[in-house]
Amino acid sequence: MQPFHLAFPTTDLAATRAFLVDAIGARVGRESERWVDFDLFGHQVTAHLVDAAGAAPTNPVDGHAVPAFHFGVVLDWNAWEALAERLRERGVPFVIEPYVRFAGKPGEQGTFFVRDPAGTALEFKTFRDMDHLFAT
Repeated sequence: MQPFHLAFPTTDLAATRAFLVDAIGARVGRESERWVDFDLFGHQVTAHLVDAAGAAPTNPVDGHAVPAFHFGVVLDWNAWEALAERLRERGVPFVIEPYVRFAGKPGEQGTFFVRDPAGTALEFKTFRDMDHLFAT
């Protein structure tokens, strides 16, 4: 797979930087006083400083209010579990606690959501079988 690039707004660049590095484990790439590039599991994500951010709409999925705008990474199962534990150890609240969807079916996956300090939602997923990433 090729790395993707995603840019997102933040109202607190320093707090977002600390969260992505300390809680998630991202590495910092290039940066300026108004933006920071991060290596997020091999993908380039860029936080851009903005003066204000609006409320994020949600969509009902599996009885959860899933943030309509979110991004994240699909990890292998062990790395997904390790990241969830790392976040718990650091006291990061889950927007949606880790759980398994489609258990025993094609596309069985684990998922959880957290928010960075500026409120951007991040979803981390895993699949029992990575060949089922797009299974229906």
